[in-house]
Amino acid sequence: MASFHLLLFLSFLFLGPQLLSAADSLSGGQTLSGNQSLTSKNGSFVLGFFPLGGSPQRYYLGIWYNTDKVSTLTPVWIANRATPFLDPLSSELKLSTDGNLVLFSQSKSLIIWSTNVTKITSNSTAAVLLDTGNLVLQDGSDSSTVLWQSFDHPTNTWLPGGKLGYNKITGENQHLVSWKNNEDPSPGLFYLEMDLNDNRQYIILWNGTKSYWSSGPWNGEIFSGVPEMTKAFVYIFEFINNATEAYFTYTVNSNDVISRTIMDVSGQLKQLTWVPASQSWILFWSQPRTQCEVYALCGSFGSCNENKLPYCDCMKGFIKRSSTDWAQGDQTGGCVRNSPLQCGGNISAGTQKDKFYQMESVRLPANPNRLDSVSFSECESACLNNCSCTAYAYIGTCSLWYDDLINVQEQYTGNDQAGTLFLRLAATELPSSKSSKGWIIGAVVGVVVVVLVLLAIVWITVWRMRRSRKRMIGASKAVSDGTLVAFRYGDLQRVTKNFSEKLGSGGFGSVYKGVLPNSTVIAVKKLQDFSQGEKQFRTEVSTIGTIQHINLIRLRGFCADGNNKCLVYEFMPNSSLDTHLFRATETDLDWGKRYQIALGTARGLLYLHENCRDCIIHCDIKPENILLDASFIPKVSDFGLAKLLGRDLSRVLTTMRGTRGYLAPEWISGVAITAKADVYSYGMMLFEIISGKRNTDYIVDNKSEFFPAVAVKKLMIGDVHSLIDPRLKAVAEIEEVNRVCKVAFWCIQDEEMSRPSMGQIVQMLEGIIDISMPPVPKSLQIYSGHQERLVYFSDLSVQESARTQAQSSLYSTSLIRSSSSTSSKGYA
Repeated sequence: MASFHLLLFLSFLFLGPQLLSAADSLSGGQTLSGNQSLTSKNGSFVLGFFPLGGSPQRYYLGIWYNTDKVSTLTPVWIANRATPFLDPLSSELKLSTDGNLVLFSQSKSLIIWSTNVTKITSNSTAAVLLDTGNLVLQDGSDSSTVLWQSFDHPTNTWLPGGKLGYNKITGENQHLVSWKNNEDPSPGLFYLEMDLNDNRQYIILWNGTKSYWSSGPWNGEIFSGVPEMTKAFVYIFEFINNATEAYFTYTVNSNDVISRTIMDVSGQLKQLTWVPASQSWILFWSQPRTQCEVYALCGSFGSCNENKLPYCDCMKGFIKRSSTDWAQGDQTGGCVRNSPLQCGGNISAGTQKDKFYQMESVRLPANPNRLDSVSFSECESACLNNCSCTAYAYIGTCSLWYDDLINVQEQYTGNDQAGTLFLRLAATELPSSKSSKGWIIGAVVGVVVVVLVLLAIVWITVWRMRRSRKRMIGASKAVSDGTLVAFRYGDLQRVTKNFSEKLGSGGFGSVYKGVLPNSTVIAVKKLQDFSQGEKQFRTEVSTIGTIQHINLIRLRGFCADGNNKCLVYEFMPNSSLDTHLFRATETDLDWGKRYQIALGTARGLLYLHENCRDCIIHCDIKPENILLDASFIPKVSDFGLAKLLGRDLSRVLTTMRGTRGYLAPEWISGVAITAKADVYSYGMMLFEIISGKRNTDYIVDNKSEFFPAVAVKKLMIGDVHSLIDPRLKAVAEIEEVNRVCKVAFWCIQDEEMSRPSMGQIVQMLEGIIDISMPPVPKSLQIYSGHQERLVYFSDLSVQESARTQAQSSLYSTSLIRSSSSTSSKGYA
């Protein structure tokens, strides 16, 4: 979203005086115009006029967070989202003679918007902006009588305290509707509303018709399709379903937390939290979980790809319909052809028929037309002979598509509607379709050019190749000797075959395999959107290059050629931990290896937290960042990126995908982040090492459950054996499983001071100190129907901690070197 703060500042220069924000209400005879505003009593929200867009600017009446609270001006409700006006000075908001709140424009004579309450019996009304961000129209003599409120008419934002649901008496179904794009708040294509076929759940719709996500029914505690709701313990959820209405609402149990839920232009429902420390919004939760699950996100003839940024692109032979809309985050307009199809009246003398471009491993477009009992060649002919046919696919049966293609995803790994798509293009779009005459002319010209240029450049090429090879041989030897090498970007291009073999990708860039002249295999991380200066980058890399530990990935070199910045690591033949835990039907990680991976990772983090000159907080511990060498020894990777970014932790949160399941609670509250944030993430990862599944993907009796909530119940009754990954076939040391499970629960305690340091964790896993029963985190207590049992075990664990503390005091004082002031109480 564009910076509303800057736009508002420019508009104030144009309008003159500062905002008038002394009042929170508007009564009969009063008006709001120009740069005047209302401010809620606690100063949290402002109602007034603000601009959006380029030239000319469009003005809107809306509610936004007071910039004293949220520095980036963020609208939460807009009255005239589809009908902006150009001059706020000629517009005014006032109470009409019938008691309604009305917005006038064009010399204050044209009604742009109104509360439009049909039956107002009061002699006087008043409009009040509440501390919750809710604008209410109330009886002037009885403030408890609410005639209209903005919470009943949300735009794209759902604030804490607001209700979203279905009125069974009036038939009104409230919904959130996305903005058209990041600078146009008019209604977009994506809707969130209650499912009228099952008013226990919510759905997201494309264009108001096609459902592509469901929350799953409310089970009394959470929506079954959103098991991670249980982690968000700072929120209080409530679902009401009675004879007159069904709705869901949520509140925040801390006045320090600023949170909002939006139906985003991306088609995802997002929960965002303001972090004062970084002065930015961070993504706390989103659905659907992956961007390409959003239906028709990239529009007609657009394709989505989860492995690329941006996610949307046009198919071959097509260009963006509106580059402006795409730049503002709205790709739903899709793409148009570069060249018209040669079909019907378009065929001219000498032109070739249309050809088909083959797209492998794609999610096939929506709305196919089936042809039964035809062969592959007959399927192709059926499409080619129909001028309306734009593509075909053959997977046992023939599928044809007419007119626009939507909802296509490239590099698709799912099983639903997957296959090869044959896209119809004009022959001129395919190089192989050029006439032989064109090829001959091109070849002759090419030969002449090559002959003329070759003599001039051959000696330069040979000289550069010799110099490059000599340089790379020296670099190979230096790498083998353990010296940090400064590579040239061109050399890395050669050893990675122009970055062709991709090993993986993350928030900071993609990793590619390379082979040095001496056959040493390396992994090259190509950093993207990395704006740090070259001198500072080299200084920080040199520092990280000196960090050596058996459980930390070894940095072998770097590249800092202008904007091209790369990090060169040792190659890990067994890839990352997530590959073995989540993606394989059979596992090569027995329990012994898993335990050593958990212990080795803890040792690596201990080194970062306590043994480096400066404590390095990783900020993104997850299975994807734990690499495994040939002997399955774990290596913590990406540990230097937080340091390279100057501890700009907000960037880690906003750019890393898939990390929300590992975020510590303090990220939300905006307090300073310590090494205990890594401890929390490590604990969440321990649960996944035990189960072999993502914490949010655990299934019990065909129902989705949040694994830590299941694990706490099993731990309390002594049944950790049932938590083990089924692929291990019950082969595991139960004492070790029990130990890892307890450590994990200590790591995910709500308060960071209650979590152990990594030094304590290592000693727990090594068996040097005993581990007491951990208290149940508040975030998990709401998940169980056995509240008394949870309270009992919480009390028991505290008592046991007190009893055993004296037994381990020697270890606590002489062996444990904590990275914070946390005592050892509760861990021994």
